[in-house]
Amino acid sequence: MSVPFIAPDTFVTYAKGLDLPALGGIYTDLGLPARTQGASDGWAWLTHDAATYKGGDLATRAGYLTGFRYEERFGRPNPLETVFLASTPACACPHGQNYSVPHCEAHPFHFIHSRGGFSTTYFNLGARRESRRSGDLLVRELLAAGIVGRETPRYETEPGFNADGAVTRRIIADHFGLPATA
Repeated sequence: MSVPFIAPDTFVTYAKGLDLPALGGIYTDLGLPARTQGASDGWAWLTHDAATYKGGDLATRAGYLTGFRYEERFGRPNPLETVFLASTPACACPHGQNYSVPHCEAHPFHFIHSRGGFSTTYFNLGARRESRRSGDLLVRELLAAGIVGRETPRYETEPGFNADGAVTRRIIADHFGLPATA
């Protein structure tokens, strides 16, 4: 059994273009101190426990980091970029099943990539939820892995394939070069 990329029931905010003291300081000033933090491969990251914090608030803050307020302070000459990942169960709320409808505060999208103050791509992970996504980022990788598209035979031939989104999480980590936090 492999070690998970992210601990269960955890929210992780990765930031590129911010160093760890700046990222940690921003979240501490907002009253959202991290459970763990680190920096590697050009990414600074913070983790938050899902039982303690609302994921929607953390996901929103990750997007705000790439907006003009922080961009002017930290994002020169390169733009800031964030990746928000959640290792929580998918939202069971009726409105949370649609790709362009905001989720409840407790269950944010599992994956959100932000740049320029906007979410460029977002979707939930596992059990074919990736097919209800917004944005084109990662489509090639998800198609090649048989997670989205017309041809997804692994779901029929391998019971439980990607049910928890671990395969998708690995694709995201590889695409962005994200360090493990678990």
